Amino acid sequence: MSTAESTIDKPTRDLRKYAWLSIAAAILTIGLKAGAWAVTGSVGLLSDAAESIVNLVAAVAALIALTVAARPADDGHHFGHTKAEYFSAAIEGLMIFVAAVVIIWQAVDRFLNPRPIENVGIGLGISIVASIINGAVALVLLRAGRQHRSITLEADGKHLMTDVWTSVGVVVGVLLVAVTGIERLDPIVAAAVGINIIVAGVQLIRASGRGLMDGAMDAEENAQIAAVLERFESPEVRFHGLRTRVAGHQGFAEVHMLVPGGWTVQRSHDVAEEVEAALRETLPDLHLVTHVEPLEDPRSYDDFQAEFPVGNPPTEPLARDGA
Repeated sequence: MSTAESTIDKPTRDLRKYAWLSIAAAILTIGLKAGAWAVTGSVGLLSDAAESIVNLVAAVAALIALTVAARPADDGHHFGHTKAEYFSAAIEGLMIFVAAVVIIWQAVDRFLNPRPIENVGIGLGISIVASIINGAVALVLLRAGRQHRSITLEADGKHLMTDVWTSVGVVVGVLLVAVTGIERLDPIVAAAVGINIIVAGVQLIRASGRGLMDGAMDAEENAQIAAVLERFESPEVRFHGLRTRVAGHQGFAEVHMLVPGGWTVQRSHDVAEEVEAALRETLPDLHLVTHVEPLEDPRSYDDFQAEFPVGNPPTEPLARDGA
């Protein structure tokens, strides 16, 4: 038996410029939203400003994580450092919970002790400008996250987009107070914002946990791998035992390639190289290990089989002469 490994020696992508963009947006929106709260006294706008502080902490955590993730493999980390991105998503999720507690606490206090909202027009105008900034940055981060397969950028982008919808809810709440004169509508909207933020936090922590637990690549990517392998299947070449996992923007896969036992090492290696080259064209960030086994050996068939099988995996040794 022999093992052929894909030779992917590309440097890890440096995505820190997106984290700096997120930090700049967070600092700017904190100033704007704090100003909106100062001129109106709205607890809803205060909750919006508090979430922007969380955005800043999350952006700094993302910068640190992306800095670590960009480091190449070394003697202590043979598979690189890309899993550092999952720690950023977990920290962001925890910070969201902290912000939600503060927001809900402020909302309860203001509900029990309602106060009038002042300078509604100026405050809402400032909040809308901040939301436009967050929305634009969120779209950039989400696009970059999908393009570079970065859970850190996707988490930060989703969080900012949640902040945009939060701001919309706060603006609506403040307008309702201004129109109806019912001051308790403001803290009610703020509490709803806090609950919404908790939901976002749960989603981020769940995503980071999945990555830290070596979750499989998504269904579409697994299907792409299986489709490429099927192109190479023939009576002499079969595949099974496909396993995948994700670490940040990188994907890792293992597959067993069954060939006649009489093949030379060189012939088996050449086929494995062709398979790996085809997979690199389909998924450039995939690191593949191909384990070559003889078709005739019963021990070749006792392997893990994932839910995304390749073609029709053999279930028993084939009677072959090895030629």
